Amino acid sequence: MTATAVAGCAISATVSALLVAPLAQSANVSDGVATGDPVRGHALYQSRCTACHSLDQSRIGPAHRGVFDRLAASVPGFDYSPALKRSGVRWTEANLDRWLANPEALVPGQRMGYQVDDPVDRRDLIAFLASPAAR
Repeated sequence: MTATAVAGCAISATVSALLVAPLAQSANVSDGVATGDPVRGHALYQSRCTACHSLDQSRIGPAHRGVFDRLAASVPGFDYSPALKRSGVRWTEANLDRWLANPEALVPGQRMGYQVDDPVDRRDLIAFLASPAAR
């Protein structure tokens, strides 16, 4: 391998590390959250959630930037179900886990028609949502 190729690989690796660093930072917060993998959680978010959500814009579902530890039904301008508006739920690690496992069980009458059955997938999604990259 030439010196130029080695230097190019080193630069590419450095840039990749800088882009992933915000995701890889610990997502621990005051209630001891997110022992999951935020990098894997970001990939899961991209593949499973972005049909209805994005971090910064409401779509079919509300925007998720800053969702961790936010009061449910609090994104301005989003048309939430009456059930979610009345719920009083705060999006903690435990409540996000319960919501993703079975939204209807947590808030009967809500409108989300999707759930995440695998607890490891839920843990990683929550780690991403709690990470600096999603706050």
